[in-house]
Parts: sequence; structure tokens; C-alpha cells
Amino acid sequence: MAGNTERLGAGVYPGAEGPVRIADAYFPVETLGPGRRLALWFQGCALACPGCMSRHTWDADGGRAATVGDLLQLWDAALADGAEGLTVSGGEPLQQPSALAALLLGAGRLRLARGRPEADLLVYTGHEPGEVPPEVWAALDGADAVVTGRFRIAEPTDLVWRGSANQRLVPRTPLGARRYAPHLDRDYPRGPRVTVHTDGTHARVYGVPARGELRRLERASAATGVHLTDPSWRP
Repeated sequence: MAGNTERLGAGVYPGAEGPVRIADAYFPVETLGPGRRLALWFQGCALACPGCMSRHTWDADGGRAATVGDLLQLWDAALADGAEGLTVSGGEPLQQPSALAALLLGAGRLRLARGRPEADLLVYTGHEPGEVPPEVWAALDGADAVVTGRFRIAEPTDLVWRGSANQRLVPRTPLGARRYAPHLDRDYPRGPRVTVHTDGTHARVYGVPARGELRRLERASAATGVHLTDPSWRP
């Protein structure tokens, strides 16, 4: 992934040249926050929650290398294509706090520069306040809302965009309150909670699945003659 941070202007977007490892990037995603969104998955997670659907994001040396500027270029393109928000997940974004802070700062400035002030920034973290040093938690300062807490497979929930009942959706800015207040206690409607995107070789599952949904997906795929090999949610 080659970026062009010069076009964005390093003075306006400090840290754009900084390194970051990511597992994936996709637009549009409609299952990780309100509206059509750019989703970015940071690489590396030491929390290793049992039952996690994204085991491929755990290895801090996995994924691919990029710069924050590369990710801002993706955000710029998504905004031009009508993106209503940015979701940062993982992996654990707080394992790369400098990159996360620079990304959120740049993304916030970029939405204003493009005349899209209502495009919100949502971050998923498995941590709770007080579990990491204050300077690490401060990487979330640019987020309009965060989903906090480990994924706990024994505590399923129907609340939208959360994988287990302990996880909290927390608005952090006036924009976050406007965008997320209607969803704090809203349950998922009936039907799939994930979407599947294929490129002919790989299938990628985006969203927060209900308990058993991934197993049902595997069975449904097998019934059509498509067999998933090495799914990321299997040990």
C-alpha cells in the first residue's frame, strides 16, 4: 500500500508519515456503525478473547505495513464516495496508540476540509477506562464514540454493534451523541448481522455476528458447494 501524504499536507495532518500495521480496509461497510462506512482493522491484539472471530488480527507482526497517510487517503476517497462514518477496529487499536491518535486527528480535520462534518469516527477497543496508561487512552480523544470492553462469548447480546453484553457504546462528542444516542439501547432487527464479501478466492465477513451465526454461515456455504478453509474464527 503506497501512500501520498504530501497531497494531504504533513503540517495539516501531523503524523501522516507514521507507520501502522493493518489487517484490512473496506468500503462500504454497513454493519459496524450507522450508515455506509469505511472500516479499518488495526493489526495486533494481545487480549486474545476466546471466541474472537478475527484471530488473524492477533499477531502484531501480521497484516500489512502502511502509513497513517495511506489510511487518510482511503478516508478521503470514501468521503468523496459518500461515506457517513469511519470505524476503526482490529485487532486492538490501542496497541498502536500513536498511529490511532494521528489517524483520528487527521480524519477529523479531513472531514471538515471536505465539507462532511457529520461523518463520525467510531473506535472499538477491548479495554476499559483505567486499564491502560492515560497517555494510551488519550489516543481515543479524536473519536466521536467508542465501543469498550472485551468480547465475552458467554455473555451474548442483541444490542446493535456490540458482541457481548458487557460491551458499552459510549458517545464522546456532541456529534457522537447525535449519531449514537438513538442506538444505545437498540436491538438488532431480525436477520443477518454480518455481510460477506468475496473476491473469487477469499471471503471476508464484516459485522458483529450473533451466537452461532458464523457456524450457520459455514453450513450454508457448504450446502452450495463452497467450503471455507482456515476461517479466522477457528483455532
